This record gives sequence, structure tokens and C-alpha cells, in this order.
Amino acid sequence: MKEQTMLKLNNIEVTYLNVIRVLHGVSMEVPDGGIITILGANGAGKTTTLKAISGLLRVEEGEVTDGSIEWNNERIDKKSAQDIAKLGIVQALEGRRVFEHLTAEENLMVGAHYRDRPAAKRDLEMVYHYFPRLKDIRHNIAGYLSGGEQQMLVIGRAMMSAPKLMLLDEPSLGLAPMLVEEIYEIINRFNKEQKTSILLVEQNVRIALTVADYGYVMENGRAVLDGTAEFLKNNEDVKEFYMGLSAVGTKKSYREVKHYRRRKRWL
Repeated sequence: MKEQTMLKLNNIEVTYLNVIRVLHGVSMEVPDGGIITILGANGAGKTTTLKAISGLLRVEEGEVTDGSIEWNNERIDKKSAQDIAKLGIVQALEGRRVFEHLTAEENLMVGAHYRDRPAAKRDLEMVYHYFPRLKDIRHNIAGYLSGGEQQMLVIGRAMMSAPKLMLLDEPSLGLAPMLVEEIYEIINRFNKEQKTSILLVEQNVRIALTVADYGYVMENGRAVLDGTAEFLKNNEDVKEFYMGLSAVGTKKSYREVKHYRRRKRWL
């Protein structure tokens, strides 16, 4: 990658409760202003990778036990989640974690708690520019919003903190295809217009590779394949095992792919 690297994971291992190793020597980079995606099935270690970067591992009694994470050449894997957030690294959590008893606008303002009032007001208008729907429902209680509206709210709240790097965990999860496309279009615009780097965890390989510049495929806590979005889109293993397409473009049935671990070229 030619761009300046902002985030660098150097061969990291992550262990929970000093016993359970979840990541095994993961290395990856996020360049300044780029969109990078981490692809893989459930349990591959994608979310753990994001939490290692944002410092949220400690909440779950996990830690980076080997390797290092650097942000602009400064080591951050020993820093607290609060200190990492102050550097401009913000994670939008999977599962649409909203403050259910607050209004949509109050939820957004939580994302600006480090900012001064004029900046927060300015950013609120910016979020409403990207998500007009949130402006329409700004006085509604967040717990009563639809799944799509809550997903917009979680991403909007992350935008409110003026992130330099936004970590997005499964933004398409449980949403209708049209809404997924709309949200990804907004993520793409935000990246281009605000020059914010994005690291995106996603199971929906097709949609992720439409916006990402580069991707990493994870399995069993390891990064097993990486390359440009174009390379990954055309890789036969990625097409077969993550898009459900065989070499001739036909859908594969579960019966045909259930023994895929034995046939994958990278394992």
C-alpha cells in the first residue's frame, strides 16, 4: 500500500483470562484515509481484532499478550480504551448498542462527550446531513427505533466523536438488502468527504468489497489471506467459501461446501 500507514498490527496474540488464546499472530495495516475490511465467518476473530485495537478487550478480561499495535508509530496496546478513544480511534459496537431510554439525539450527543459544545453542534448537523432519517426521529426514544434506525444511530454516534479511524462491526447485520446498500453508501461518502479511515468487520463479503480498498480474510484467529478488493473478489476460494459461488458461478449447496476446510488452499 502506498498511503501512509496510520494503524499497524504486528503479529499480535490475544488471550482471554490468561488461558484462552483467540488470535494467533495477526498482522494488518490501515492506511491514512483508506477503507480496510476484515472478512470471515463467525468465530474467526474479527470482533476480537477490533476490540484489541480500541482497548475494549480489558472489559472482557482479554489482553494482547504478544506482538504490538501502533497508531502513527506510537504503541497503543497497553493504553486504556479511554486514552485510545482520545487519539481518535472509535468503535461502533456490533449488535446496535444504543442507550434505549434516551432519545436518538441524546444518543448522538453521547458520542461527542469529549468535544466542546460548538463542535458537537456542528457535528450533529453533519450526522443529520449523512442520515436525514435520524433528524426526523431525533426526539424518539432509541429503544423503540427499528433495527435499521438503531444501526444508523450507532454509526452516527461514532461520527460525532470526530474519529480519525472508525471501527465498524457488522453494520449489515440483520438488515434488509436495500437498507444495507444505503448504509454502505453513506459509509463510503463519509470516508471520502471527511477523510476518515475505516476498518470494517463484515460477513457480507459482497457489500464489503464494493467499498473497501483492501481486505484480510480471517479464520480461527489467523489472517489467512489478504489483498486488494479486486484480488479478493476474483479469488476462487473467496468466491466459493464466502460468496457461495463455484468457479462456474453457480451457487454451492451446504452439502458441497461443508468439508471445505480440507480443500482450502490457504489451510
